[in-house]
Amino acid sequence: MDGAGVRIRLLGPVEVVVADRPQAVNGVRRRAVLATLALRAGRVVSVDRLVEVAWGGQPPATAATTLQRHVSYLRAVLGDPGSIVARRPGYLLDTGPGSTDVQVAEHLLDLARRSADRTERVAHLTAAVTLWRGPPLADVSGVGWLEEQAEYLGRLRLEAERALVEARLSVGEHARLVPGLERLVRQHPFDEHLHAQLMLALYRDGRQGEAVATYRRLRDTLRENLGMDPSPRLRDLECAVLRQDPAIAAPAPAPTPAVAPAAPVAAQLPPALPTFTGRDAEIAALDALAGRGGAVVVSGTAGVGKTALVVHWAHRAAGRFPDGQLYANLRGFDPAATPTAPARVLHGFLEALGVPPARMPGEPDLMVSLYRTAVAGKRLLVVLDNARDAEQVRPLLPGSPGCLAVVTSRDQLVPLVVTESAQPVNLDLLSPGEAREMLVRRLGASQVAAEPAAADDIAVRCARLPLALAVVASRAVTNRHFSLAAIAGELGDLDAFHGGDELTDVRAVLSWSCRTLSQPAARLFRLLSLHPGPDVSAPAVASLAGVGRRTSGLLLAELTRANLFTEHTHGRFAFHDLLRAYATDLADTTEPAADRRDAVRRLLDHYLHATHAADLALHPHFSEIGLAPPGAGVTPERPTGKAAATAWLTAELPALLAAVPLAARSGFEGHAWRLAWAMAGFLHRQGHWQDWLGTQQIALAAASRIGDRAGQGHAHRSLGLACSRLRRYDEADDHLGRALDLFTDIGDDAGRAHTCLNLGQLAERQERYPQALDHSRRALTLFGAAGNRAGRGYTLNAIGWQETLLGDHHRALESCGEALRILREVDDVQGEADTWDSLGHAHQQLGDDRRAIACYEHALELFAQVHDRYAEAGTYVKLGGSHRALADLGAARTAWRRALRILDELGDAGADAIRADLEQLDAAPRR
Repeated sequence: MDGAGVRIRLLGPVEVVVADRPQAVNGVRRRAVLATLALRAGRVVSVDRLVEVAWGGQPPATAATTLQRHVSYLRAVLGDPGSIVARRPGYLLDTGPGSTDVQVAEHLLDLARRSADRTERVAHLTAAVTLWRGPPLADVSGVGWLEEQAEYLGRLRLEAERALVEARLSVGEHARLVPGLERLVRQHPFDEHLHAQLMLALYRDGRQGEAVATYRRLRDTLRENLGMDPSPRLRDLECAVLRQDPAIAAPAPAPTPAVAPAAPVAAQLPPALPTFTGRDAEIAALDALAGRGGAVVVSGTAGVGKTALVVHWAHRAAGRFPDGQLYANLRGFDPAATPTAPARVLHGFLEALGVPPARMPGEPDLMVSLYRTAVAGKRLLVVLDNARDAEQVRPLLPGSPGCLAVVTSRDQLVPLVVTESAQPVNLDLLSPGEAREMLVRRLGASQVAAEPAAADDIAVRCARLPLALAVVASRAVTNRHFSLAAIAGELGDLDAFHGGDELTDVRAVLSWSCRTLSQPAARLFRLLSLHPGPDVSAPAVASLAGVGRRTSGLLLAELTRANLFTEHTHGRFAFHDLLRAYATDLADTTEPAADRRDAVRRLLDHYLHATHAADLALHPHFSEIGLAPPGAGVTPERPTGKAAATAWLTAELPALLAAVPLAARSGFEGHAWRLAWAMAGFLHRQGHWQDWLGTQQIALAAASRIGDRAGQGHAHRSLGLACSRLRRYDEADDHLGRALDLFTDIGDDAGRAHTCLNLGQLAERQERYPQALDHSRRALTLFGAAGNRAGRGYTLNAIGWQETLLGDHHRALESCGEALRILREVDDVQGEADTWDSLGHAHQQLGDDRRAIACYEHALELFAQVHDRYAEAGTYVKLGGSHRALADLGAARTAWRRALRILDELGDAGADAIRADLEQLDAAPRR
């Protein structure tokens, strides 16, 4: 058969490529049979050997029949019934010469051995080493005979890598060799040959000391592990390095091969965009990388302007590449979904480099070898635009140190960064200033200056995406009689971003990226539009999708590689507004309503259970609600410890604040009020009182809508606390009164006890101290009847505080002392901190400021553990007062400044009084 269109790849996972398209080979036994035939291509492999490889020492009775089915399957994958021929005593693979990567590698190594030209030898060896995609036969490991073959192919790779290093040293590439050689010697710590090559590369790069250190590390390793010294050859090399022997100096540069001396310099770059603007940081990064050679990957989401940037930069930098500029559109995300085959691109590049048709090889791997030979020694820029994946790009990398390949892709092409040391440049949305400047370039400064607010509005509605801005600007240019405000008003959905064809239709362009996704990743992309917050954590994504954490991690990696989702900080992901709008459209039209509702339910379950766990970690003795177990597919986080709980709540707060209204409008009213309740303590301690108020208003409406009286009671109580903190005392009194009535009606004594305690705190704020004490004593009775020791401890502290407000400081010390004993027993750090603060105040009122200071310092240490910033500020205020009473004005200033900083950050009105005290103190003489 004609095997030109079939390639079998063994130097990595076993793969079949037919007409440049990978074909899956399902099943380990089938891959093992194919690998065995391919390793003996053109020769008969017996049935016994194939059975042994496929089933080991215990084949089933039906092995021969099953083997026939495997062979039939493989013929179908290879696309030709004659690809595997039945020939006694077994089968023969007949896909033609050079159809396996092993054959090609061996051929290239042979060409390199026979070549007298140093640069040609480098090109052949580079092409050979590139064929390895990882450990050979990687997905058929564990099979005896194939294990032996994998070891042989591994040794062949090492032989090829050593030979390539030797060849590159011969053409003076020592500096570029060092990182790769350092990796190799780590992988082969006893290999003297590799160590010698690394020593030479370092020495020739002017790093004599590191070369000697390399020798001595190997000497120590050999002595410690094998009890032997390096060979005389390596010891001689060390001596040569130490005496700077001219015999080991870098060789003279190899003459540049003349592939086609008369060929014109290639200049294939497309025209630069006249209206290009911005991207100064990225242009500077490309400028810095231009002199290093190798490869650069410019990645970013659809429509972000990758091609415009690279072509603009390439025209600016063309003078740095006097041997020409090659360009190819690889059409990796073309609407027709037909990525350009590397062989086709190579053919065009070789023509541009002057290779005559008579010398043009037909085999893709030989074309790679000739291409790298042709560019060796040149200063050449290669722009590979719109790449689909790393496999499409690898054969097109020039490999010569004077050449630079700049690749653009919606995918981050991580394999190129890992294996080819490509430098990544990620292209983000335009900055607000760049977006405005782009409109100025396209519309003219006068039109933008006439309506600056509308221009900024257009930039925001376009999500600062260059393609969207270009489409909208074209509408403004072709309709000059329209105001920018009118055009901005049209930008309600993606239908407004259509420039007349698929290349300028934002919806179509985004769709091309989605076509490359696996089905699970595409589903996740759609479901992510249901998340209400500005970003989302990886664990929340797992619950949203209803999959395990490992699976969701793989899917997130696929979306981020495709630049459809961005990991803007470690572990937190987001997408820009137009991508969100597109994902929403897809979800509305593709995902059944029941599936969307299930996804929202899973997300809300995740947040509710995780928030409740975090609240319990911070305040373990006041869980007043029970939760049903999370639904199927939900894997909520369980923050343990106060620091972890605070960190989790801080990171998730924007998402949690958005989740409460999502629950209310999605028909999950129970989730809405419970989530608001679980967040309340954290919002209180952090001083987010307006958010506290807003979430509880939603909670009350949700609980009322479904007639949940317990939910209404909790929401009213929390609203009372929030209103009290915001000094809206009449509203606070009304909400707490309603809460008390509701808890009484449903027989919730714990709810009644907490509400009475809160009514006492409200009365205290209104300076109605006797009434405050009455409410607290009633709460103490209710907590006692319920057996709630933590509640009794909190209430005794409240009673002690109110007693000292009434002037009964000694009794206050007794009440607070009893509270402290209880709260220590139940290990409630928040309650202990509050009580130490009350004790300090009582001692302060009794004139014992030194003891008061000790109590306040205890309280501050504990408040820091629970991150109660408002209470911390209050304690600093009182601490400053005690320091001033002891005439330690410096300490007083320090305490009050810390209090002021916290209160200013919280936006609390009490900051003004502290500011006045500080001004008065600053007017006093310093000591």
